[in-house]
Amino acid sequence: MDKLKMQSPNLVDANIVKIAEIFPNCITEDRDESGKIRRAVDFDQLRQELSASLVEGPQERYTLSWPGKNEAILAANAPIAKTLRPCEEESVDFENTKNLFIEGDNLDVLKLLQETYLNTIDMMYIDQPYNTGNDFIYKDDFAEDTDSFLKRSNQKDEEGNRLVANTEANGRFHSDWLTMIYPRIKLARNLLSDNGIFFTSIGNAEVTNMRRLCDEIFGEKNFIECVTWNKRIPKNDKGVGNIHEFILIYAKDASLKHEFLMRKEGLEDIEELVEKLKKTKMPLVDAENEIKKLYKKHGYDRGITLYNSLNYDYRLWGKINMSWPNANTFGPRYEVKHPITGNPVAIPDRGWRWKQDTFWDAAIIKDERYQSVKKLHDGSVMCGRVWFGPNENLQPSSVTYLDEVHTFLLRSILSFKSDGGIEVENLFDGKNYFSYPKPTTLIKTLLGAIHLNDGYIVLDFFSGSATTAHATMQLNAEDGGTRKFIMVQLPEPCDENSEAFKAGYKTIAEIGKERIRRAGKKIKEEWEAKQPTLLDAPSADNTLDIGFRVFKVDTSNMKDVYYAPDDLKQNNLELFKDHIKPDRRPEDLLFQVFLDWGLDLTKPIAKETIDGKTVFIVDTNDLLACFDSGITEELVKKLAKYKPLRVVFRDDAFGSDSVKINVEQIFKLLSPATEVKSI
Repeated sequence: MDKLKMQSPNLVDANIVKIAEIFPNCITEDRDESGKIRRAVDFDQLRQELSASLVEGPQERYTLSWPGKNEAILAANAPIAKTLRPCEEESVDFENTKNLFIEGDNLDVLKLLQETYLNTIDMMYIDQPYNTGNDFIYKDDFAEDTDSFLKRSNQKDEEGNRLVANTEANGRFHSDWLTMIYPRIKLARNLLSDNGIFFTSIGNAEVTNMRRLCDEIFGEKNFIECVTWNKRIPKNDKGVGNIHEFILIYAKDASLKHEFLMRKEGLEDIEELVEKLKKTKMPLVDAENEIKKLYKKHGYDRGITLYNSLNYDYRLWGKINMSWPNANTFGPRYEVKHPITGNPVAIPDRGWRWKQDTFWDAAIIKDERYQSVKKLHDGSVMCGRVWFGPNENLQPSSVTYLDEVHTFLLRSILSFKSDGGIEVENLFDGKNYFSYPKPTTLIKTLLGAIHLNDGYIVLDFFSGSATTAHATMQLNAEDGGTRKFIMVQLPEPCDENSEAFKAGYKTIAEIGKERIRRAGKKIKEEWEAKQPTLLDAPSADNTLDIGFRVFKVDTSNMKDVYYAPDDLKQNNLELFKDHIKPDRRPEDLLFQVFLDWGLDLTKPIAKETIDGKTVFIVDTNDLLACFDSGITEELVKKLAKYKPLRVVFRDDAFGSDSVKINVEQIFKLLSPATEVKSI
């Protein structure tokens, strides 16, 4: 029976396999530090394969390089023996939610998610340290080889996962920041789906380096845009009031021709007022004035008419009468007759903006609401999408209705009236617990710009106060989407003099989790208040996921002997009988199996007692897991009736090798498609 490896994948080995598939002649063998033979790449041969001329030695080339880059690549590829432990007591709706909050070093988390979420994340947004000299970066220890790194990662490391100040006085100011961010972005790209989009906020200090770094990782051709957004908080440190930051956008594959759309802020307010006015007996003119007040407040163009949105009854008139003489030297000067008076309407001095076919199509557009000529209260006339004034002296113009003005292309310059700091203060009873969080309107705009599927996953591995989670839940409530979030945050200690620490929040991660709880509750209450009919008759569609499963990064559930059985001494054989750490629960083991097998961490889990043993049944028959000892053939036969895709036991649960062999044979006979493994 094969054993699960119980550690993140070694990406070096995976990369060598990929190279071997393309250039098998570039694969060789060498010896590692202990003298063992291992597969390796002949880099001289590989360089020649990738060159159209003779390669004799190092040559100058265009590249992004800094002291520590090789260490950063090593950090990205080296495996770790860590796990995610579930924390049900800090979660919300653990059994049903599809959202995740993972507490720990994001480098570890990204490695642990490599198999579970490979090519599945549709959107990523991060707001990493800007390297201003006043913020913090992760301190990663790369001064060791891969084997040493793996051995160390099995232990509690008090130094490797903390944040340190990176001041401008540091001689490696930019290099240390690049070394920190490079492996994280490199690993994150693996998780993006083929349609996936990566957004990253960044400031002036590192925007150039971040652009070059992402060009290298994603490919320059996959750069989409650098968006500038107005943060509305001027900073004067160089004689200029700086009020902007940047958002770099990259696609996993830009050839798929993504279109990024945004919804104009305030449209919901106008639509809500329109619906309210429809239910009143208010005269049309008064209703228009009410709408136009709100309309003007949100800065809509004057060309958008409100008439059709109000759905009033208008007189129906005969079909429009048009004729089309030849265009003269000034452009098309075809004659158009007013649909009521029958007289020719005014012609622009420079000719018509429309071609005659375009004008005709606009006037007789195939849409139920445009089939008739409508006379409006002021004497003007609507014919399709063409507006005619009350007399023929006014030139016709095109019309766009309010209820059609939902989206337009995402702009490369953005400005929002909301303030992220105030949003957090409002949730925490006016207390300022987090500095300079992004506003939810910004994140909602980015979330709404992705048009793939309603249930896509958004990952934020520098989640801070969890603005991305808040924005995801809010947008789902507004448009009925089912987007899911994965937040990752280091348990960075709060300053002991801060308001947050005094209020009992010891880490930034604790603030983030509490914000999601409070924001989710508020959003759910507002959402329910708008759906009384649905709430009276609940249905499968009447759901809004405001929960999240909490996981925390920890050392592996397995003792060191599990990973290095060859190092076991004769007088220590007793250690191998129980290679699972004594403080670990069955639930801890279950989710490490999830990671090893690449299963979604939000899959539904049922727990049953069968023949006195606790059995976890994951998503009906996706996985059956039993970590009790004393496994019998009778129990195995009952489990085989579930026809599970996978089943896992403890390696020491069978009593003897013969029982273990019989277990495999039973599954081969009763459920041959089941993959059987042990830990």
